[in-house]
Amino acid sequence: MKVQGKVFVVTGAGNGMGREVALNLLSRGAKVAGLDLKPEWLEETKNLAGENGQSFFGFEANIADRTRVGKLPAEIQQKLGAIDALVNVAGIIQPFVKINELDYEHLDRVMSVNFFGPLNMIKAFLPGLLQRPEAHILNVSSMGSYAPVPGQTLYGSSKAALNMLTEGLRSELKDTNVSLTLVWPGAIGTQITQNSGVTFGSGELTDAQKKAAARVTSAVLAGKMMVDAIEAKANRIYIGSDAKLMGYLSRLAPDFAANLIYKNMKSLLG
Repeated sequence: MKVQGKVFVVTGAGNGMGREVALNLLSRGAKVAGLDLKPEWLEETKNLAGENGQSFFGFEANIADRTRVGKLPAEIQQKLGAIDALVNVAGIIQPFVKINELDYEHLDRVMSVNFFGPLNMIKAFLPGLLQRPEAHILNVSSMGSYAPVPGQTLYGSSKAALNMLTEGLRSELKDTNVSLTLVWPGAIGTQITQNSGVTFGSGELTDAQKKAAARVTSAVLAGKMMVDAIEAKANRIYIGSDAKLMGYLSRLAPDFAANLIYKNMKSLLG
């Protein structure tokens, strides 16, 4: 689906990958309704778009709030016209603790944002998308959905649920005009840790962790790859060599992959 002239709804458009997706869409001639919790972040995105900012419209919204989400399709359509695509980027990680130490407040918050958030958006926008000549949904999952990371088990579980939601929807929508893309990013240069309100354990980064941090994929490149995937109607994409490698290892040698990640990441548990 060519994005020029199309109307996109992008969650998490105030920072990180969501912002870069929005900016890339705008640069290709799309109109973007950007959603985020913080309106000042959305204003920054609009300013960063330069002359393309006239096609960006910010909407303050919590995707975990079903009442608010239910009102968005009408609000957005009134300002931008009929909606052609939904891009679910917004997500948070959990505190770096084991499941046994994770309180229910954080458990509910992670599941509400990472799984129920995209589900809420899909339920709200899919009826309209089905009326368009062609439409698209892109869901951002994580390498953690198939490669277990100690201290991020609940986060990985929320993204694994998003995987199956996407694959199931693709099957259900096979004979419709709506196509879907599932994205598996590896380490991306964003502020997801700070934005999630998460701090690390007391241990310092190991040499392996420092090397991994130096190999992160830029949010700019990630945004471009996602828009490219929409235009190509790609079913699934990996972002980053780490995501691709762990994808292969997790399928071919799951215990080896899990042990490798544990060795490199266990110090973050403190």
